[in-house]
Amino acid sequence: MAMQPWMTAPATQEVLAALTAKGAVVRFVGGCVRDALLQRDIRDIDLATNEPPEGVLALLKQAGIQTVSTGIAHGTVTAIVHHQPFEITTLRQDIEPDGRHAKVAYIDDWQADAARRDFTMNAVFCDPDGTLYDPFDGVADLFAGRVCFVGDPKTRIEEDVLRLLRFFRFYAEYGSSPPDEDAITACRELAQLLPRLSGERVRAELLRLLGSSACAETVRLMHGEGVLVHILPEATDAAFDALAALVALEASDAISVATAPVATAPVAVDAAAAQPIRRLAILLPGGSEMVGEIAARLKLSNAEKRRLMMLVTSPIGVGGFEDARGVRRALYGFGPGRVTDSVLLYWARLGSAPSEAAIAPCRIALLEAAAWQEKKFPIGGKDLLALGFAAGPEIGDVLERVEGWWLEGDFTASRAECLEKAVAFLEGA
Repeated sequence: MAMQPWMTAPATQEVLAALTAKGAVVRFVGGCVRDALLQRDIRDIDLATNEPPEGVLALLKQAGIQTVSTGIAHGTVTAIVHHQPFEITTLRQDIEPDGRHAKVAYIDDWQADAARRDFTMNAVFCDPDGTLYDPFDGVADLFAGRVCFVGDPKTRIEEDVLRLLRFFRFYAEYGSSPPDEDAITACRELAQLLPRLSGERVRAELLRLLGSSACAETVRLMHGEGVLVHILPEATDAAFDALAALVALEASDAISVATAPVATAPVAVDAAAAQPIRRLAILLPGGSEMVGEIAARLKLSNAEKRRLMMLVTSPIGVGGFEDARGVRRALYGFGPGRVTDSVLLYWARLGSAPSEAAIAPCRIALLEAAAWQEKKFPIGGKDLLALGFAAGPEIGDVLERVEGWWLEGDFTASRAECLEKAVAFLEGA
């Protein structure tokens, strides 16, 4: 493999120098190798070594490198250099698998360590000079879009059931159709084991899957193979087309927004971090009780639960978006994130060939959301008290009336005009 900037970066070289100071062998492994081969961005740098964990800690300490040893019971030490983490795991072999964290023995056998990994594309090692060590032909599988288990798929899944969900996530991110027959058969036959997994682990894999550009096809595959029902039984058949439409809308470089008599203008759709929750929402038929059950089962964070609840049970109606002024009122009340979410969900559910009349409000709304700048109501209760009006419930009522008037005027009234209107309301009360 050609040398990569992250391989020769000062932080990486500092870690490598520390680990090899007394002759240990160190190789890059996993995602950094896989993604570098595909010329994708590197997210994390993982290293494998034949040095035992205690030796890894000692070598890093000797070099003055900060360490985190929370994974040391399973052979993993994290080194932190210039705020960048490097996960370093000692070569190991499973002695007693327990479905998640096996009892392991530390070894000096790169082939045996590779044999315990999940997929062939994740069992490729790379020397610091770029030389690849590929005992299970993972590079060929990677470039062919084949997500294949190392060894027997059923054995790998039984060792850790999460690998079943990881197969579908990796298929969405790296796979080409059709999926590996042996892998998909094992997933189908062992899907009933999925309820053994904790909600936190299912949540992490499901949301990462839903963040993939190929999530719609993969979720449909999971449904057809009897897998999805074990983690998200609430998903409806009719929702899969809508999910595909939503992903396509989010992936658009721009959406043409036509508002007569203004010419077409491009609007980028920002999928942002809320993308997986938005995609989860479109799979669900509705109902606050159901959302609560899903949030509890998947151990969603409070923020994720609130967002999912709003999108499923209280989406903003697009009916009031016939003109830009109506959209701006919604943006003022709910914010651009919620408006964008609601519009995209509505649009995605319109079907394969919606009329221009149906999607025109969506175009208007997305244009306004992209251009939105936060508006602040220019007066408050202190302003009216400063004018000599007595404190009381009338102040709040008047402020609400003035704000409504200000909204009707599309936020154009000045502070002085709002105060004048408030005085008129108070004196007329």
